[in-house]
Amino acid sequence: MTILLTGAAGFIGSHVSRALLARGEQIIGIDNLNDFYRVQLKRDRLAALLAQPGFRFMELDISDREAFNSALLGEKITRVIHLAAQAGVRYSIDHPFAYTNANVTGHLTVLEFCRHLPSLQHLVYASSSSVYGGNQKLPFSESDPVNRPVSLYAATKLADELMSHTYAHLYRLAQTGLRFFTVYGPWGRPDMAMWTFTQAILAGKPIRVFNHGGMKRDFTFIDDIVAGVLACFDKPPADDKNTAPHRIYNIGNHRPEKLTYMIELLENALGRKAEKIMEPMQPGDVPETYADISAIQRDHGFAPATRIEDGIPRFVEWYKNYHGVND
Repeated sequence: MTILLTGAAGFIGSHVSRALLARGEQIIGIDNLNDFYRVQLKRDRLAALLAQPGFRFMELDISDREAFNSALLGEKITRVIHLAAQAGVRYSIDHPFAYTNANVTGHLTVLEFCRHLPSLQHLVYASSSSVYGGNQKLPFSESDPVNRPVSLYAATKLADELMSHTYAHLYRLAQTGLRFFTVYGPWGRPDMAMWTFTQAILAGKPIRVFNHGGMKRDFTFIDDIVAGVLACFDKPPADDKNTAPHRIYNIGNHRPEKLTYMIELLENALGRKAEKIMEPMQPGDVPETYADISAIQRDHGFAPATRIEDGIPRFVEWYKNYHGVND
């Protein structure tokens, strides 16, 4: 039995792949290795996976349906983890078609592929906390309305959830959608604040602090994300014939932290002070994210174990090692 994992060279995808390989799974990893951020980082993640038995890689774009289907023809795939997407809220403002291609057309490509697999057991896919958009009720719960996205990125991830529900209803395709909350840790994304702040502080350059520092995020360490993904992956939703076999869960740390506190912890871990430039809120951003994780706790026993006070030093240690930074 083989697992197809899209976005294998990505931050979350590479960590999930590593965890699955550690328990003896066979994986076909696919990624288009686009240049949204430095491709060498993606290749370095891949190199660590290719060094392990049980992992094969195909460079594919999920929005190219014909190439996708042709490359995977004849593969005996029973489970799929779909993490490939065009990420980033701010990037979507200037590059909208990158999001409709990857997140809408690409998601539909995966759904159509899965519905024609003769022995598919479960499709797990990535959504985002961004779907909560302009909601002001906290913490965000899966039962909250999500009809007010404030970025195109959020709108495309919401579209993914709706398409998945439709396919679960029509074709009884067992699916689980995961709304990730501000994931960080080793091998993280260079476009995210923790990376850009670390890079700037080490270089003695100022950091841009949006909303004048009045932001909160439910920072979730990558190890906890992986634990949640695997817990859901191993337990597909039952098909009781009355409701679609489709579930959506938040995966967060359930501890919103002030942006200024995150910066303070970075400063402590780096042993240097940051020069801060306070700026207004960016278009598409939200002031606070906070995950209600009671559903995934109840159904899958999820319990995040990494506090930001412990996770940030682990990220900084990895960052320094990866870049050869000496204190």
